[in-house]
Amino acid sequence: MKNLTSYLFLMFVAMFWVFRIVVAFCYNLGIDFIIKPADLTFEIILLFLTFVSMLLIIKRSILGALIYLIGNGLYFGTEIFNIITRLGGNVVISDYLNLVVSAIGVILPILVLFDLLLDKNRKAHPVDKKTDWFYKNKEYDRKFDERADRNEYKF
Repeated sequence: MKNLTSYLFLMFVAMFWVFRIVVAFCYNLGIDFIIKPADLTFEIILLFLTFVSMLLIIKRSILGALIYLIGNGLYFGTEIFNIITRLGGNVVISDYLNLVVSAIGVILPILVLFDLLLDKNRKAHPVDKKTDWFYKNKEYDRKFDERADRNEYKF
C-alpha cells in the first residue's frame, strides 16, 4: 500500500468497524444508543466477516474487497430498503441516522473495491517520475556508429 487513499480507506473501514462494534455492544447490553442494528446475529457475523476482509484488504486482495462489498451490501442494502419504505409513515431522527450510516456502509466497500482495482492497474503499469524522464525517453538512448567494433572481447 503506497497510496494515501489506500491508507485512508482502510482507516475508514476500521473506524466504521469499531463504530459497528459499539452499536452492537450497546444494543446487546440494552444501553440507549441512537443507532440500532437491524439484526444483531447478522451484525455479529458481519463484524467477523469484516475483520477477515480487512486483513485481506491489507494484503491487497480483491477477494477481501468483494467479501466486504457482498456482506455489507446484503446487510446495509436491505436496511436502506426497509428504511426507505418506512419513510412515508412515522419518521423519527433515528431512521434518518440509520439511513446515513447504512449509506456509508454501502458506499465504503464500493470505494475500497475501486481503490483495489486501480491499485492493480498501477502495479501493472508503474510510473516513476524520478526515472521515467530518462529511461522512457528516446533522446537519451545510446546511438551506435556503424563503423564501431561490435565484438565482445573477453580477457
